[in-house]
Amino acid sequence: MPAEAVVRVRELVKTYPARRGRRGAPGTPAVRASDGVSLTVRHGEIFGLLGPNGAGKSTLVRQLTGLLRPDAGGIDVLGHDLVRHPRRAARLLAYLGQESTALDELTVTLAAETTGRLRGLAAAAARRECDTVLDELNLGPLADRPLRRLSGGQRRLACVAAALVGERPLLVLDEPTTGMDPVARRAVWSAIDRRRAEHGATVVLVTHNVIEAELVLDRVAVLDRGRVIACDTPAGLKAVVGEDVRLELVWRDRPPLELPEVAALHRSAVTAGRRWTLRLSQQDARAAVAAVTGGPAFAALDDFTLATPSLEDVYLALGGHTEGLVKA
Repeated sequence: MPAEAVVRVRELVKTYPARRGRRGAPGTPAVRASDGVSLTVRHGEIFGLLGPNGAGKSTLVRQLTGLLRPDAGGIDVLGHDLVRHPRRAARLLAYLGQESTALDELTVTLAAETTGRLRGLAAAAARRECDTVLDELNLGPLADRPLRRLSGGQRRLACVAAALVGERPLLVLDEPTTGMDPVARRAVWSAIDRRRAEHGATVVLVTHNVIEAELVLDRVAVLDRGRVIACDTPAGLKAVVGEDVRLELVWRDRPPLELPEVAALHRSAVTAGRRWTLRLSQQDARAAVAAVTGGPAFAALDDFTLATPSLEDVYLALGGHTEGLVKA
């Protein structure tokens, strides 16, 4: 295993079996949630798993953290075979899953301190680390409140605090900033960056937020239906679409498909209600804007925007399915 590799996943396969329906309800077919996944995470980087809901991201990290056994393939974390020895994961990494209901009855302080004790810290050390993390994340005013009485964003922030207590060389974070306001998100990423700078921590981040992915990730694996369809830096992935631009058209009510210039655009547009998204060359984008703003189509147009490509555009260009990707 190369010295710079913290995580290596090789040809990972996981299939959820078909289930029979009960009392007349339809059954569910078998689903291959991991379909030959291979990837490497390097020391000190923030490595992302990007894809819409159902792409296989959470299944992959549950295998990575020893909570779910793969049907085939290998997982090495810091030289340890976690397929053969899944219990070692608790000593090697800190995991924040999408659901953390086990902490709901605890106060914010007690959830963080208890996590530290479970990770081997003495009581005084756990208390000190807890105080430091709560201060980092501006959770002091909520320290004595049970998690179940917090708002969704506050509860998620408290779970991040618990995950950060007790130093681990690898942080595996599944949608850590879901429901948070911008201030809380900035606090989370500042705390993570601090651990990278001071302790050399490596981060695996699961997200379906393309904006967050572009801002914080060093490299990203793009998943679709259980497969890695691309892996590179955000800039490297965006080079896939070259110098194309993204044109978004929002219609007031019904797009005037009877107009030839609108019908021509519709054939290459990804539609979501009144919104059309097109990936075009710069020349074609200029022509499209002129067509919809300089003729009878303009009366039906509510808004339009031109932008450089995002990771969502990359996902489309690679043949991915963007239902469930978010841009906020």
